[in-house]
Amino acid sequence: MKNRPVLIGIGSLQQKGSFHEVDEALILMEQATLGAIEDTENPSIVNYIDEVQIPKGFWSYRDPGKWIAEKHGFSHAKTSVTKIGVLQQNLINSACDKIINGDIRASLIVGGEARHKIIQALKEGLTFEEMKLTVNPDQYVKAKEDLYIPEEIEALGMMAVGYYAIIESAMRFKHQRSLEDHEIFLGNYYERFSQIAKDNPHAWNQNTFSADDIRNPTVKNQRIAYPYNKLHNSSWNVNQASALILCSEELADQLNVPKNKRVYPLVSSETNHMIAVIQRPDLTKPVGLHLAAEYLLETAQSHDIQPSLFELYSCFPIAVQLFAEALNISDKTDKTVTGGMPFAGGPLNNYMIHATAQVLEKIRKDPAEIGLITGVSGLMTKQALAIWGKDPVMDFRSKDVTNEAAKIEKPVPMSSEKDGEGKVLGCTTLFEKNEGIKSVIYVEDSNLHRKVITSIDKDVINNLGEEEWVGKKISFKNNQLS
Repeated sequence: MKNRPVLIGIGSLQQKGSFHEVDEALILMEQATLGAIEDTENPSIVNYIDEVQIPKGFWSYRDPGKWIAEKHGFSHAKTSVTKIGVLQQNLINSACDKIINGDIRASLIVGGEARHKIIQALKEGLTFEEMKLTVNPDQYVKAKEDLYIPEEIEALGMMAVGYYAIIESAMRFKHQRSLEDHEIFLGNYYERFSQIAKDNPHAWNQNTFSADDIRNPTVKNQRIAYPYNKLHNSSWNVNQASALILCSEELADQLNVPKNKRVYPLVSSETNHMIAVIQRPDLTKPVGLHLAAEYLLETAQSHDIQPSLFELYSCFPIAVQLFAEALNISDKTDKTVTGGMPFAGGPLNNYMIHATAQVLEKIRKDPAEIGLITGVSGLMTKQALAIWGKDPVMDFRSKDVTNEAAKIEKPVPMSSEKDGEGKVLGCTTLFEKNEGIKSVIYVEDSNLHRKVITSIDKDVINNLGEEEWVGKKISFKNNQLS
């Protein structure tokens, strides 16, 4: 394959400590970049880095990529910032395509977060001011459509946990688990993640949590949206950054990059089909995900590629379950190498970059390993999958199944009824300080249209945590449970 893309440089770091002992996100990204450059074992790679791609984080810098590039000798590079709502794997795929087409020689992809420093400032009574970078990048990459509809935002706000909890309830009902059995299932599921994080030097939280620790709400493990507690949620108050450098195999040869540094992207797939959670025909079976998984697995099988390492996106347990189901991964197979986002740490919009770096390091150490990594954007809205290996056993291929998914999966219309009856499709209760404050219920009305209804009635809130409501027939009046 002419201009075969290959990964040649990895940089990863995390920082813990007091406010003055840790850096802001810009410096973290700079240090990860320098680590990736050094990792290639040829510093002249900077002369060939033609683009810098950065997924947007909590920070407010306009163009951190340009600041890093100008400071370290590749000011010629074009820069982009990818907003939230775009798959992180898309950065890798676009870099590979540009390398194959000869549009660029090498690409730097770097992301980082420093919310730990912000939290330390609050704890220590200090003021945090990040560096001001006010010049825009050469390109902003944005999602084309919104992730929510107004009815959902009004009921659930813009925090992801409630949406994922509702999908989780639909999955619970699908498998006919009782509420208690499902809580135990989730605790056991993430107990294994915690055990893996304990042995991961890159993990943010290496404490071991039992299934009961994860399952039971406490002051430190507060319930957020039933059935999710804090330990079911991505932990984004971290100081972490990672960087990847990709180039063509010919350039890697020219620069004498050691063979043991090289890892090859083999096949990738993604779906960018946008449907709000409430309007999805089946909350537990995203069509785009299954099409993307089918393409990935069939392509891998045709080249005798069998993944042995899995890093399934783990912002919430339902994401892991949906990927595992689509990929036919057995319950006994470990679904993370990092320990997952609650324990390894979940830097907001670059976890897939962070996880990719760690999977590729494991492949370098054991060339027989094949890594399968997945990613999510939005509210389980978009999904991406990628397989990496030590040897280029096939020419890199990628496929976007968005158009195919859009032909099959159509958004269900929203209900215009203010009063009526319907069937519960999914539900959750939102909590503050372990106190239930509002229940949110997704309903299918008598016309098979969708509706979001809410209740602040304490009896309803308590009952939603005691018995199964999904599948129930309920009545609503003026958009409230009646």
